Order: sequence, then structure tokens, then C-alpha cells
Amino acid sequence: MKWSEKAWEAITPVFDGIISLPFIQELMSGVLANEKFAFYIQQDALYLLDYGKVLTGLATRLSKTEHIEAFIGFAGDCMAVEKAMHEMFRAELACDTTLTKHDFLAVEETAHTEKKLKVSPTCLLYTSYLYSQFNAPTEVMAAAVLPCFWIYMEVGKYILTNQNKDNNPFQAWIDTYAGEEFEKSVAKAIRICDELAEKCTEEQQNAMTQAFITCSKMEWMFWESAYRLEQWNI
Repeated sequence: MKWSEKAWEAITPVFDGIISLPFIQELMSGVLANEKFAFYIQQDALYLLDYGKVLTGLATRLSKTEHIEAFIGFAGDCMAVEKAMHEMFRAELACDTTLTKHDFLAVEETAHTEKKLKVSPTCLLYTSYLYSQFNAPTEVMAAAVLPCFWIYMEVGKYILTNQNKDNNPFQAWIDTYAGEEFEKSVAKAIRICDELAEKCTEEQQNAMTQAFITCSKMEWMFWESAYRLEQWNI
């Protein structure tokens, strides 16, 4: 059995919990509150800024040219997704101005609140954990970034299979992560992790699996916190 197959088996309860979340169920049916979707888009854009940096950092640690090029490509894709997230965010909050990366970090939210956009506790926890993987072996770092690819694809496919497509306001988001192009990127990332795992001892593979499980749980936390509109209490 490949490492990826064992890793996915290990997070089956986590994934089942993700697709059962109210955020996912309501997004699938098209009734998710705009405020909650907008909050999610905000935090996801902030997350992707850091995630792209982690992917680039991982690329510098890989030895095979095709692996390096793949993760540099993934990082570039993150910037493209970030731009799309900005557009969705603007639509949800009825903003009239174009947001650059710099503007997005400093912008004062309009329409719903006067507070400045801030990273949520869960988003900060997740990105901080990813940055901590620079101190881990390369294969463990690769396993840590994989859930963001793989789980999003599986969530997109789950929704696409089970949803009612009639006038779902979130269809563009669903189609992005259930699409063929994204699936190709995910398959490539999985294959690279399996190739790295093949050269590892059982102990090293277990470390990869633990990082994969941890980040899978943080994916659950990310959607759950968006539904709660998570804020800093102090």
C-alpha cells in the first residue's frame, strides 16, 4: 500500500467530520450566510499568502527538477487562487475598489464592519504550524502541505456529486475545487509525496503521516471557525 493510501485511511474520520460540518452542508445547498462565506474568503486569502511562501520554500529543498518545478507551479497557482478569492470577497461585501495583495492586508472592511481585516486564531495556528515545518525533514514538510490540496479536491467532488445545482451562489467556488485542472495538480502532489515516502524508513513515514493528520484536522478547524465567525476574545 502506498504511503498516500495509508495517510488518507488515517484521516477518514476527519474527512467525514469535514463534509458533515454546517459550513460545508450549507454551502452545498446554497443557503450559507453571505457573512460566513465572506469571513471564510477573507481568512482563506490570508492563509494562501503564507501557504504560497511555504510551497516555495519546500521547492528549494527538493532535489528532483520535476518536483521543484511542480511546487513552484503550485505556489504560482496559489497566487491565482488568491486573486480569485479577492474577487469573491469584493462581490460578497459589495466593494467597489480593486484590492491588491498589500491593500487586502490593510483594507478596512466595508458594508458589514468597520474593523480592520485580521487573521483569525485558527488561520494563524494553521499557518504557524506550516512555517514550523521548515524545521522538519523535507518529506514531512511535503506531507504537511498536502491536505490543503487533497481535502479541498475531495470536498469539491463531494459537493458536486451531492448538491442541488439550481442557482447556488457558491457554484464558482465548487467548480474550482472539483475541476479537472485542480485534480491534476492534486494527483501530482500526491505522487511526489509517495516518491519521497518510498525512500523513507517506517519511522520517517509515520512522521509524514502525523503531519498529514495534523493539517487535516486544521482543515476541519478552518471551516468550523469560519462558520462561527471566530474572533480574538481579548
